[in-house]
Amino acid sequence: MPPLTPAQRRSDAFLAAATCLGAVLSAALSSVAGMYGTNQAGMPMAIAYAFVLAVPLAFRRRFPSTVAIIIATAYFVAVSLRVPEIYAGNIAMFITFYTVGAWDPNRKRARWTRIAIIVGMFTWLLVSLFVDASSSSADDGLSRAGMFSAYAAFMLINILINVLYFGGAYYFGERTWAAAEQRRALEERTAELERERARTAAQAVELERLRIARELHDVVAHHVSLMGVQAGAARTVLPTDPDAATRTLAQVEESARTALTEMRHLLQTLRAGDEPDATLTAPSLTELEKLVAESAAAGLPTKFHLVGEPQKVPATVEVNLYRIAQEALTNARRHGGHDATADVRLRYLSSEVELEVSNTGRVPTSTRPGMGHRGMRERAAASGGSIELLPIREGGFVVRVRAPLTGNDDE
Repeated sequence: MPPLTPAQRRSDAFLAAATCLGAVLSAALSSVAGMYGTNQAGMPMAIAYAFVLAVPLAFRRRFPSTVAIIIATAYFVAVSLRVPEIYAGNIAMFITFYTVGAWDPNRKRARWTRIAIIVGMFTWLLVSLFVDASSSSADDGLSRAGMFSAYAAFMLINILINVLYFGGAYYFGERTWAAAEQRRALEERTAELERERARTAAQAVELERLRIARELHDVVAHHVSLMGVQAGAARTVLPTDPDAATRTLAQVEESARTALTEMRHLLQTLRAGDEPDATLTAPSLTELEKLVAESAAAGLPTKFHLVGEPQKVPATVEVNLYRIAQEALTNARRHGGHDATADVRLRYLSSEVELEVSNTGRVPTSTRPGMGHRGMRERAAASGGSIELLPIREGGFVVRVRAPLTGNDDE
């Protein structure tokens, strides 16, 4: 059970004080009424009994089984000694019996404590009734004649009342414990769902950060690399062929304009706050030929081959394949050398689309994957496909990716 709150501690202290006051008042009235006739105990013993009943109640939820045993024992002793008080004792017995079932965290101890009290109570009751019934000096005004005499009915009523009394306390204690367990399980489940929601939100943020980083890398790296090559070519031919330099600088301007347009689309998608629309941030597969032409104009001889009949491709797959081709050509320009060439092949298969970008040139000197390779792998995985990044022994590199033709965009 959860630790007691200050309000619960105050409530138990108030209950103890009220029980003490009620027991003293009940004992005084019962003594005046002569509950046990001339054989009843005196008021000093009744007052001591009131304190024995009340003080443990202040600790009933901290030590439920111990308090129940103390009060049950005190009750049996008081009745046996004819202390003129039974009403406050009955209430205290019910409360502590209920508290054992509702608050004792050791369920085995709670069960056996209550069983012991019930067995003790019924044993004591039966013995008392038997002794009273067999006493020849008993004079309670009840007839003992007949199989179902008035006295027998009186004994049966006492037994039934105690069965209902203790049975009710047992039942309500168990129900309270079960309700507390259900509430605690619900709170734990709620806390777990909250933690899971926080983890999911953090993962979503991380995935979005990766997506943004990937888009920015692909857009910036491709166009900046292209502009660098074009600017270098313009600088080289400027002294001897100003017209060629002018045309090359126009290409630099066009590359810069295209980069800004794609960056603007990306920022518009992010500001919208809705599900990213991939078609705003990159061209589709129909513009692969334009990409190849840009690559060739930048100084990397590149050819494009289309194999098979074009089919409808999910928008996400189109974007990812285009970006993979863009990154592969950028890497070829960076690392292939001045005499490198490239080849882009787009194959439409029965249930898949395959993109292969290969280039000749220098043998890769480092096998450590960079950000571009990680981005290509992430894009292939996001498309539900697979990718191969293979260096060529004679020099160059091959990027081969396959993705399914069906996806979420078709649903």
